[in-house]
Parts: sequence; C-alpha cells; structure tokens
Amino acid sequence: MRLARARIELVVNNTKELPGQMKKQIGKQPKRVIPAFATEAEEAEWWFNNRNRHGKQLLAAVKSGEAQVLTKEKLRERIAASPKKTPAPVVALRIPEADLALARKQAEQKGLPYQTYIKSLLHETLTEREKRKVGW
Repeated sequence: MRLARARIELVVNNTKELPGQMKKQIGKQPKRVIPAFATEAEEAEWWFNNRNRHGKQLLAAVKSGEAQVLTKEKLRERIAASPKKTPAPVVALRIPEADLALARKQAEQKGLPYQTYIKSLLHETLTEREKRKVGW
C-alpha cells in the first residue's frame, strides 16, 4: 500500500507555521496525536484505521481556515524564497547488478526514485551503526 501525504500549513493569527512549529492549540479542535511507529506497515495500518477521524478533522480545519492545502504555486514561492543549498558531492559507486535490481524494485514499491532510495538506505544504516558504535 502506498501512502499519500499532503503538506498542510496552519494559519495562526494570520501567521503561517508548519505543523511541527505550531505553538498553541487552535480553537476547540481536538489535538491531533500521531504516535511513533516501529514499522511502515504499522503506520499504514494506523492511518487506515483512523482515516475517517483524521479526514473529518482535516476537512473541518480546511473549512474553518485553520489549515490550507499547499498548492504548487505556494510551494514554488517558498522554494524561491528559501536559501539555496550547496549541492552534495557526486560519488560514483559500482553496485552489483542484483543489488541494484533489488533497490530499484523496493524503490518502485515505495514510489521513490531508486537513487533517492539508495541514499536514504545508506544514511539510515550509517546513522544506526554510529548509534550502536558497530564497526566491521
């Protein structure tokens, strides 16, 4: 199952804030609590089981003006206004054909470009190993 996520911006006293930056609860809306998940399957199951409740809350927030859909135009404005990042260095790796085929298959299942997927796998693995201090 592929999860689709929409970016929503909250408007608090006519100032826009991203959901992670929200400083106060708005109106009498119930607090939207999303738990931490151990696996992607667990997250998918939670969203499926709670789809009606969160769908109604989101619809009410959009109707009241508390939340707005982030349109392509607004996103382009934000990107244009954001500070430019220096590009990451380019690295060439020789990867066995079987590993590359498996990475492409898994990336397609997640709806990601395979290079982005490989980069995220590398980052996750390096981060975990650093946490555990496990070497070769």
